[in-house]
Amino acid sequence: MSPVHDDPRLAGAYERGNAMPEDSLRAWVDLIASYAAGPAPGVVEIGAGTGMFSAGMARWIPGADVLAVDASEAMLAEARCHHPHPAVRYVAGTDEAVPAPSGAFDLALLSRVIHHLTDRARAVREVARVLRAGGTAVVRTTFRERLDAAVYDHWPRLRAIDERRFPGEDEVVADFTAAGFAVAELTSFAQPVAASLADYRARLATRPQSKFTHLTAAEFRDGLARMEAAARAEGREGPRPVLERYDVAVFRRLP
Repeated sequence: MSPVHDDPRLAGAYERGNAMPEDSLRAWVDLIASYAAGPAPGVVEIGAGTGMFSAGMARWIPGADVLAVDASEAMLAEARCHHPHPAVRYVAGTDEAVPAPSGAFDLALLSRVIHHLTDRARAVREVARVLRAGGTAVVRTTFRERLDAAVYDHWPRLRAIDERRFPGEDEVVADFTAAGFAVAELTSFAQPVAASLADYRARLATRPQSKFTHLTAAEFRDGLARMEAAARAEGREGPRPVLERYDVAVFRRLP
């Protein structure tokens, strides 16, 4: 984990700037839950951040018991403050050392974390260890070959940066299959994250994503200005929701 993720300022900005409408979060949880092999699953989220998805899964997957693991104490503090739930335990741990026994879970979620893993193959083997045979791993990410987020329209250098940071689909599939998984599904899913580009711009003003740390202050201001101009133009035509699309890779652990 990069030290930036243990920065309390980033953790607070991450919580505020990455929220999504409840209907969108519910749609994501319903999709993730549809991959679970059975009812009332034991769930682990690796790289849980500030806990939005962990709490959502506890709320909307009947009987779910969720272990939310993150290496950042700052992120965990935000999670415990903003997303407490009796069926969620927020614990310190890493992608290479999940604090749980082998075969403990039916479902594992890695949301927007695969590009942060320093040793992806080792981390995937740890996912295999904590899942029972037949259990499911869901990877929510954007693969290198499909980088299409709205931020790239306004901060074009971020696309080149993320082309170096994000793995391709074939690389992730190879790591999971080598660790004893079979591919269950490769798809994509999009949901609204802001009611308008103006709302989205206001959220991004706090630099809530770690990718923005790769830009200079001037580059960040220039991108905000471009987004503000686009938001004004959109306002004349009527606001449109901002969608975020993610790739979803689903893997089933073989016996």
